[in-house]
Amino acid sequence: MSTAIQIVQGLGGIFLSLINVYIWVIIIAALLSFVNPDPYNPIVQFLHRITQPAYKFVRKFIRTDFNGLDLAPLVIVVALQIVIVVVSSLLGSL
Repeated sequence: MSTAIQIVQGLGGIFLSLINVYIWVIIIAALLSFVNPDPYNPIVQFLHRITQPAYKFVRKFIRTDFNGLDLAPLVIVVALQIVIVVVSSLLGSL
């Protein structure tokens, strides 16, 4: 196996790990939204800053508010899982 392929697979693994971390950040932010945390908490502010751009992007194309329940996190997690499957299969075929 050539060194270039190993480098690409290593970078792909890092990319997949970052996607997995972002999925967990979205899940944590969605769960926190149910308990209405303190908006001045630095962790809550960080989670809000990191997830709102993705939520806004999804809301621009899809209506995600159904009966007061925002499904944008679910749409994002499913889309990221699809990305993980595609990238993993591409990396596996190298």
